[in-house]
Amino acid sequence: MNGQELRDLTKDELEQKFRDFKSEFFNLRFQAAIGQLTNTARIKQVKRTIARIKTIMKAHEIKEMET
Repeated sequence: MNGQELRDLTKDELEQKFRDFKSEFFNLRFQAAIGQLTNTARIKQVKRTIARIKTIMKAHEIKEMET
């Protein structure tokens, strides 16, 4: 997901996406540890998406505090 798609989501949707990607990240790390992961680049993609989501959530939080 790109940043613009994430910015269009509501707070609840962002939190759900965050939980989904955290779960996927855990599963990818587990697969990598036992040697079943074929696409190792996916770990990096998921980590970046999690960071984007956290950044956007923080921006929403700051915006709410200003108003």
